[in-house]
Amino acid sequence: MKKILFVSIFMVAMATQAQENADFKTETVEFLKLTGAGKAFESAIDQIGYNVPEANKEVYTKEAMGTLDALYAKMADLYMSEFTQSEIKELIVFYHTDLGKKLAEKQLSLTQKGMSFGQTWGMEVSQIAQKYTE
Repeated sequence: MKKILFVSIFMVAMATQAQENADFKTETVEFLKLTGAGKAFESAIDQIGYNVPEANKEVYTKEAMGTLDALYAKMADLYMSEFTQSEIKELIVFYHTDLGKKLAEKQLSLTQKGMSFGQTWGMEVSQIAQKYTE
């Protein structure tokens, strides 16, 4: 009888943990979408499919968009390894504020410009390094 009770308690605990993890993942995916990641991914799909003929564009877009759930799941796992569920909830609250919405709207453009600055800087430092290796 004790074994049955122990197994029952264990199963309830496992089911509760699985539900909490599923809730955490759902919240994390919501957070990712709020940050503007969805728009960035859709933009990437458009750019990657730029040369797809118009006759195939719709089917390409549908298939490419179908890959996003798996990408969101992987990204959610990454964020879940770095942030607690409580922190993700706080971030969601932030991204629902006017400032959070503004950040999400501008994030892709800022990241792209920042990468450009970084590349230019990297070339500059590379030239400095080259000067000292000769």
